Amino acid sequence: MIILGLVILVAAVVIGVAGVLSNSGSAHEFTGAFSVFGVDVTGSTGTLFLYGLVVGAAALLGLSLLLTGTRRSARRGRTARHGLKQSRRETAAAEQERDVLINERDSARAQTAPAERDDEGPAGPVDRPRHKDHWFRHRHRAAH
Repeated sequence: MIILGLVILVAAVVIGVAGVLSNSGSAHEFTGAFSVFGVDVTGSTGTLFLYGLVVGAAALLGLSLLLTGTRRSARRGRTARHGLKQSRRETAAAEQERDVLINERDSARAQTAPAERDDEGPAGPVDRPRHKDHWFRHRHRAAH
């Protein structure tokens, strides 16, 4: 691909130089009026051909910059979509793991609940020392 592009570029330069050199001189002067944006262009047909080459090169440069920017933004979008998809997979895995842990906790509580009821004597539940950092758990107190 690179070699083909290089061959085409060299061929274009050779044809451009040949076109400018073969159409220069007094034999190839403009006979009619030729103007661009209100500016009269004078000289030979070779000069006009050279101007055409410069304008074509500028258009090619603009097009290549446009395509490069488009590819770059498409690549950025593809990377962002891939990151979003990965994040969603990680979130789903974390939620599934959380649900498993909640189910394990609930089943462990269900298994230990009958054992706690067996510890209650005729006076009520037995006071057990509890850790102070249980903020959201209900504390059992002995009946007075």
